[in-house]
Amino acid sequence: MAALISKDDFRRIRLSLALALVMVAGGGAIAFGSTRLLETERKANREALAKRSEIQGRLSRAREEEQEIKQKIARFNALQARGIIGEEQRLDWVELIRQIRSARKLYDIQYEIAPQRPLEGAGTAAGTGGGYDFLASTMRLQMPLLHEEDLLNFLSDLRTSARAYIRPRDCVVERVPKGPSERGGAMPQLKAECSIDWITIREKKEA
Repeated sequence: MAALISKDDFRRIRLSLALALVMVAGGGAIAFGSTRLLETERKANREALAKRSEIQGRLSRAREEEQEIKQKIARFNALQARGIIGEEQRLDWVELIRQIRSARKLYDIQYEIAPQRPLEGAGTAAGTGGGYDFLASTMRLQMPLLHEEDLLNFLSDLRTSARAYIRPRDCVVERVPKGPSERGGAMPQLKAECSIDWITIREKKEA
């Protein structure tokens, strides 16, 4: 015969059931809170990684910009040391031509340097160097040659030593009739006529 549950037993069972329900609810709350906390931590971790990636990207770009600036400064200093930046030095050019002619034992060189003008294409990106103007003075020269190498050596020496950037525009070389000796018994065989730009860069003047 089944045992009867007294009121005291029922109260004890009810209390146990209530405690069990509280524990279940608490466990669920803890599990839910843990899940939320884990998700929050994951989100914070993703944000931290994204932030770190952004900072690293900015740092990388800053380093690249710094390197680019250093390279531009180096190029600027090199151009300035060459005398390409600043006012043109025509007396230096004349002396340089005299020195090359003497050192290379060239025939007489006839030349004329035209007035300075803005470099062609100065309105393009290559010519709009911030606060600087790109200028050119065209030299037209005539020089007798024993052989083509005389002209090539002359142009090479100009490029190496001139206080300007040398840009040959055109050169015409042709044979000449035989004439009297001018250079150690050897007569010029050729004649060159060239147009050469002496290019300099000058800081823009305020209007």
